[in-house]
Amino acid sequence: MTGRALMLQGTGSDVGKSVLTAGLCRAFVRRGLTVRPFKPQNMSNNAAVADDAEGGGGEIGRAQWLQALACGVAPSVHMNPVLLKPNSDTGSQVVLRGRALEVAEARQYWSTRGSLLAPVIESFEHLKAQADIVVVEGAGSAAEANLRHGDIANMGFAVPTRTPVVLVGDINRGGVIAALVGTQAVLDSADREMVAGFIVNLFRGDPRLFDDGLAMIAERTGWRSFGVVPFLPQIKALPAEDAVVLEQGRAGEDGRIVVAVPMFSRIANFDDLDPLRADPAFDVRFCPPGTPLPGDAALVVLPGTKSTLSDLRFLKAQGWDVDIRAHVRRGGRVLGLCGGYQMLGTWVRDPDGIEGPAGEEAGLGLLDVETVIEPAKTVRNAVCRSALLDAEATGYEIHAGCTTGPGLARAFLERAGETIGILSSDGLVVGTYLHGMLGDDAFRARYLQFAGLSGTPGLVFAEQVETALDALAIALEAHLDVDALLEAAR
Repeated sequence: MTGRALMLQGTGSDVGKSVLTAGLCRAFVRRGLTVRPFKPQNMSNNAAVADDAEGGGGEIGRAQWLQALACGVAPSVHMNPVLLKPNSDTGSQVVLRGRALEVAEARQYWSTRGSLLAPVIESFEHLKAQADIVVVEGAGSAAEANLRHGDIANMGFAVPTRTPVVLVGDINRGGVIAALVGTQAVLDSADREMVAGFIVNLFRGDPRLFDDGLAMIAERTGWRSFGVVPFLPQIKALPAEDAVVLEQGRAGEDGRIVVAVPMFSRIANFDDLDPLRADPAFDVRFCPPGTPLPGDAALVVLPGTKSTLSDLRFLKAQGWDVDIRAHVRRGGRVLGLCGGYQMLGTWVRDPDGIEGPAGEEAGLGLLDVETVIEPAKTVRNAVCRSALLDAEATGYEIHAGCTTGPGLARAFLERAGETIGILSSDGLVVGTYLHGMLGDDAFRARYLQFAGLSGTPGLVFAEQVETALDALAIALEAHLDVDALLEAAR
């Protein structure tokens, strides 16, 4: 099998490429095609585990995990061969086919990234051999002409692989005509030849009101329109990849159980909270820097982070450590996930500067353990058991660091005899390395009962995601010329 391919690129970041890619993957599957998703380069601290990495589990972007779900196949490291995980304002860990390769400053990476094109294309060809069609997602903006040299994420991938490109513009943010026409203006002739047409995304109101706009774009660019996608409420049930969605905020609602989540500067895998956000019984509040944690919270969740030591200091600088201790004194519950778990201990030490500048910092002292960040990284899917709750939890681990101390004797979660989650002596604080456990419906119900909280009975989170993917696919069939998109692929 040698499949065709089609690539979605954007006029900017956060224009909806990831969701549209997932929706088209599911739409093509519903038509009986074998489909694979692909993103040459992703930048995200939201990672998932794929089991086909050399030597065991490997990391890919959560968006590609969702797209694999939309295709009905297991995630693969080939679906996202290059993953950049920012750990500072200027540097990122570079993950190649699931394995951490190096930590690189932005200037260094941008000057050498072209060397990664060969393994990127190898992974792409690997997927094409398995599929009728590969749906490729670009990164950021196709119009960043200043970064074109050495590009492997957008036209730098499309041109050598001869993959047709559909440009996506977001009308909700305004200026979509200028964004699409402007992109055409800055592309060189070889790049422009790869563009098969465009999609206008996130339209509010009657799409027919934009007919003149479509005609204007087509006249100025010579590109065809594949359609206008309205704002689709079903996408709210899908995991978000970028933390920018958390910054948009949401007003609280009376009568709901408040869950407070401090927004770390390097927040990671915040979709761990999606099952609670999907439950109408909860009001999950992501608290931005400069704001206190709400005093009426029943549960405080410390999420994952790509840089535990620096975000522990960040947490203290916001005064959140004071809020958390006061919350516990009032009898409130705390759940620490991965990096959040490490912060709850007595010390976090990074002597070799694995996640940033070397150093150490006293933790919150709510769990009697300490963590040393080490070069070896644990990346695996996991099934764990809680004797305390008499329940199993499925999820995954992605963490650097070894956690030791007397607190490990109070196990909350164990995997094959290894303690990966613990409980404080007063029973109010839980810390664990297991991501995704709240997505396990049976375990979530047991944990909430243990914490004295009441979720909505019978809520099946995985079914909500599957239903949303089907609804998204049906909507794209209604608003896009899917036949023409298939014809454009090659």
